[in-house]
Amino acid sequence: MVFADLFFLYFFLPVCLIFYFMTRNLNIRNAVLVVFSLVFYAWGEPIWVSLLIFSSIVDYINGLIIEKHRGKAPAKMAVVWSLIINLGLLVAFKYSGFLVENVNALLRTSFTVPKIRLPIGISFYTFQTISYTIDCYRGRVKTQKSFFKFLMYVSLFPQLVAGPIVRYSTIGEEIEHRTSDLQMVSEGISRIILGLGKKVIIANAISKIVYACFGEAKDGFGAVGTVSVAGAWFGGAMVALWYYFDFSGYSDIAIGLGRIFGFHFDENFNYTMICRSISDFWRRWHISLSSWFRDYVYIPLGGNRVSRPRHMLNIMIVWGLTGLWHGASWNFPLWGIYFGVFLLIEIAIGKDRLQKCPAVILHIYTKLVVAVGFGIFYFDEGKALLTFFKALVGANDNPLSDTVFKTVIKNNVFILMAVVLFAMPVVPKVKEICMKKKTSAVVIQAAGVVCNIAILLVCSILLVNNTNNPFLYFRF
Repeated sequence: MVFADLFFLYFFLPVCLIFYFMTRNLNIRNAVLVVFSLVFYAWGEPIWVSLLIFSSIVDYINGLIIEKHRGKAPAKMAVVWSLIINLGLLVAFKYSGFLVENVNALLRTSFTVPKIRLPIGISFYTFQTISYTIDCYRGRVKTQKSFFKFLMYVSLFPQLVAGPIVRYSTIGEEIEHRTSDLQMVSEGISRIILGLGKKVIIANAISKIVYACFGEAKDGFGAVGTVSVAGAWFGGAMVALWYYFDFSGYSDIAIGLGRIFGFHFDENFNYTMICRSISDFWRRWHISLSSWFRDYVYIPLGGNRVSRPRHMLNIMIVWGLTGLWHGASWNFPLWGIYFGVFLLIEIAIGKDRLQKCPAVILHIYTKLVVAVGFGIFYFDEGKALLTFFKALVGANDNPLSDTVFKTVIKNNVFILMAVVLFAMPVVPKVKEICMKKKTSAVVIQAAGVVCNIAILLVCSILLVNNTNNPFLYFRF
């Protein structure tokens, strides 16, 4: 089941809310969330619910072992088993085919390539349960004694299938004690509608622009072989914006749903496209993933407290793994390493020197780097990716511009204006200024209600004619 679906919006969610708010008993409310979360997951993945429950059992038991044998060998072994079992399952389901393909190519063998369907959300809930076990070992969270409550943490449907990666430390206390009032419900509904608008109205429209420039990635070369230089750069930028609006839209819905139920999930995006450096970009993009790799990989490797060569190696390891986390294809680790190289360059230049550069130069620099980076992300076939690189510099005998590029700009001018407007914090700033005055605050609040209704209506109309609206990060 997906959020951008009429069944979810007008049946599943309302029924869930009715049962949830029928009682004030928190244990019953938790039970409602567990049942509806498992139904939500089983709707599209009936077989792999067992895998979700198994992962929950594994790390629930590991947490109890750590609590009972704190500071002793069994506690360390619990962490080791958590890593072996969880990462083993992730590798088996997500990377086994990729590994066998590369072994066959390298050693000229003919092992059968396994065709295993990737369980939705496994990359997210695997990292959540691992973080819980490690944080229990570090003494940063209290061990959850109730399996039922731990299962709710792992299976909570607002963030189950595509994040954000919610750590137990973020909502552990709210699992035990939380409230939900009208203000939180109102904020949650507004956030859900905002996320729907990002996904259904903007992201889906951008996808058509990307296909016009490049064709669909699954089609191999698509249109990239004939795209102009301007079209190649524009297409790369559009891929980045497509993923931004799609994934940040999902995160908005997840955060809004969590708020309705009394949970405060951390922000996962922070107006990424206003960044002035690549390090700033990654402080704003998919924050839950970046911070996870920082806390559970980068810092344990020594972070920046080691020698300069080791520090550089740590960064490349982290960003290679960050890329690989996204998928079983060489373009993903290449994407991560690509950004890692620019992070190293910025470290070598120094933050103070970088900030002395004119803002316009920094904005151009980051947007160009991001455009190329998301071109790498988009093309998972080597020849198509090479063709994209050539298109960027006109090495395909492609023109500087062409009618396709101009037509795409002309036909999507209003969408592009909306993209620019909502990729920057313009609306929040205007709202903040107006809310300071009592007279304008009432008008702004009324306008907000009208806009929410309008966005929901437009999204509903668009969803009637489009029954398949999976979020892009479902595939990761």
